[in-house]
Amino acid sequence: MNNPFEYTPDEACNAAFRKLTERIAALKHSDKPADIDFCRELEAGKMLGVLIAKDEHGEQHTLYAFSGQLGDGGFHYDGFVGPVFDYLRPDGYFKTNEREISRQNAEIALYEKEVLSPIRNEYQRKKELSDKEIGAYREVCRLSKLERKARREAGLSDEAELATMIRQSQFEKAELHRLKKRAVAELEPLATKLKDAESHLLAMKEKRRADSEALQSWLFSSFMVRNARGESRSLSGIFADTPLKTPPSGAGECCAPKLLQAAYLRGWYPVSIAEYWYGKPKGGEVRRHGEHYPACRGKCLPVLTWMLQGLSIEPPLDHDWRARAEYHPEIIYENRWFCVVDKPSGMLSVPGKGEAVSLQQWLAKKYPDREVKVAHRLDQDTSGLIVATFGELAFKVMQSLFATRNAHKTYIADLEGDFETLGIPQHGRIELPLSPDWLDRPRQRVDFERGKSAVTDYGFQGVSEGRSRIIFHPLTGRTHQLRVHAASEMGLGMPIVGDRLYGNNTHNSLCANDSSHSHPNSAQNIKRLHLHAYRLEFTFPIDRRHYSFHSPLPF
Repeated sequence: MNNPFEYTPDEACNAAFRKLTERIAALKHSDKPADIDFCRELEAGKMLGVLIAKDEHGEQHTLYAFSGQLGDGGFHYDGFVGPVFDYLRPDGYFKTNEREISRQNAEIALYEKEVLSPIRNEYQRKKELSDKEIGAYREVCRLSKLERKARREAGLSDEAELATMIRQSQFEKAELHRLKKRAVAELEPLATKLKDAESHLLAMKEKRRADSEALQSWLFSSFMVRNARGESRSLSGIFADTPLKTPPSGAGECCAPKLLQAAYLRGWYPVSIAEYWYGKPKGGEVRRHGEHYPACRGKCLPVLTWMLQGLSIEPPLDHDWRARAEYHPEIIYENRWFCVVDKPSGMLSVPGKGEAVSLQQWLAKKYPDREVKVAHRLDQDTSGLIVATFGELAFKVMQSLFATRNAHKTYIADLEGDFETLGIPQHGRIELPLSPDWLDRPRQRVDFERGKSAVTDYGFQGVSEGRSRIIFHPLTGRTHQLRVHAASEMGLGMPIVGDRLYGNNTHNSLCANDSSHSHPNSAQNIKRLHLHAYRLEFTFPIDRRHYSFHSPLPF
């Protein structure tokens, strides 16, 4: 079977998905409210999965799945496989205890509104009155003190009056102390009542937290997942050895786990699998209707690593062609402070989790007697100019240039589509803040609430064979900034050619003409991203020279 994390759908999966979309189109004209609601939810954005499997007689079967739940909490719809674990049965353990937690939520909200809030408001009202009375008397004392001081300084007071003023000062201090003491005494019953009410609320919330954690623990321990060997394991057991330790919400509810579990339960052997996005993108994600996507790594990698045991997977799950590929960067300039490197597509800028050799490691080997550091980064799939420095001083200076936007970068890319036909301005600026998709790294998403500012200026150069050539000038340096700004419907809505994360996966192009880094054993014929760091300019503060470099376009 194909690797669900690295694949191009075979014709059987594509044909099955086309058949499914035709069925969905027909459902739009149904007179059943459930069908109409189903179509409406799909159009709002959902992942749909297809699995081709064979039974013991060699007969081929097709299974379909949708990710997650439907509507207000359902796993079932005619023609789609059910969940791996149906914990949403109305009379089941999960829903029964979930209702109890919901009851606790309502009880807590009611207690806060009808018990705690009136006590808190009454306490605050009385405290404000006491504070106001004490404040007013403090002002009386202050004015009286100023008057006594003025009479003393003017020499208008005899010994008897001075003695009277001392007694007055003592009386005012004592009276202020009595006021404070009386205020505390009057507030004490309310303060005790408020403290008891807050303690009771805290106990209610602690019980809710404990019950919720116990329910989650039950769910993850009861959620049993099969593999091709016929073995079963809980989600808790699967995630125990991962950095997450605890399964994230929704683990096991994506398309691939549902499809594989359904095939195993029927005694069928999975042959090929694919997942397609249907409808609009959700939550700032860059998804395109009808495009296939790899399974998410945050939730699905641990689950599928277990479920695929016993199957022959091509390429294997631990396969990474980049780890075995030979890359040949080119040093195009070097001085005592820095060097400028032309990085090939597919090569990491700095070491990652795998075994692939990064540019940083390549440079360290090339300059064994010098302290060399990559001063900024390019995406793994992006080719072009990158600066590495020699020594800590040059590194800090160069990083400062990039941080203060005094190093000017120019990228050239090919985008899918004709910008003129699409009515996109020839020149413009894109401002879309970005944040990581934590459960599907390294993907990024548009995030207006918590995202970091990302700004890109652009200018189209022309159109050829349905593709638009564009120049990008990024003013910030966020991860995948140009790729998301190009592909997102909130940006240009035109993915970069060959973008395996955000683009039209079925139209990725080969880089057989990438002659700038040709080598018999290189990843020359691997699909590549049509994004190239073409020009780099800066004035280096140490020698005060202006530098300008460019790299020939490799696609």
